Amino acid sequence: MNAIRNNIPNAITSLNLLFGCMACIAAFNCYDPVCGGLKGYELAFLLIALSAVADFFDGLVARLLHAVSGIGAELDSLADLVSFGLAPALVLYNMMLGHGEGHWALVALLLPVFGALRLARFNVDTNQTTTFTGLPIPANAIFWIGFTAWYALHRLPLWAVLVLIVVLSLLMVCPLRMFSLKMHNLSSLRQNWAQYLQVVATVAFVVFMGLPGLAAAIALYVILSIIKREK
Repeated sequence: MNAIRNNIPNAITSLNLLFGCMACIAAFNCYDPVCGGLKGYELAFLLIALSAVADFFDGLVARLLHAVSGIGAELDSLADLVSFGLAPALVLYNMMLGHGEGHWALVALLLPVFGALRLARFNVDTNQTTTFTGLPIPANAIFWIGFTAWYALHRLPLWAVLVLIVVLSLLMVCPLRMFSLKMHNLSSLRQNWAQYLQVVATVAFVVFMGLPGLAAAIALYVILSIIKREK
């Protein structure tokens, strides 16, 4: 029974990885209807969202069952790299090809490379509990879901897309301390003002802008982290 209990969180993490792999496949059918009228990139968004749900519950279940393990932590990082690094990068890659950007689309693969560096550093850094060093890789995925939802219907100069790729890649490995949305004292507005503002603004962005509002929310997250660091 202990073996079964200890592997329940790993099974949930494996679902994260499975959904991420499926999102990668969907990305290569970017503009084609693939499932229930959803285009490939839309299905990829849904699968990445399911990966995020599994990513949330694997840690929660591990703590509830007292089944936290080193293997589970490593498996979680591998799954996150696929679901939140490679999958959104492949959506962007295929959209860039669709916009006629040719071999420049390969620059999108910087995202999983720097995402791997981000995760490797996180695994050996014991200080990233209440804050993060660099942009967390799930936030990277959220940004690119928002951006590619807009980019699917609009054109943007190639140089601007390349700059965004480089900036988001560097943000994942930069030394900037970024706050966590976890709040230990919910009544302290002074201590948690950035978290409250982030949540309210994210809801507002999505309500008024739709999925592209997610990109604006991550941009705000970076700005608030810089401001919070300066105070």
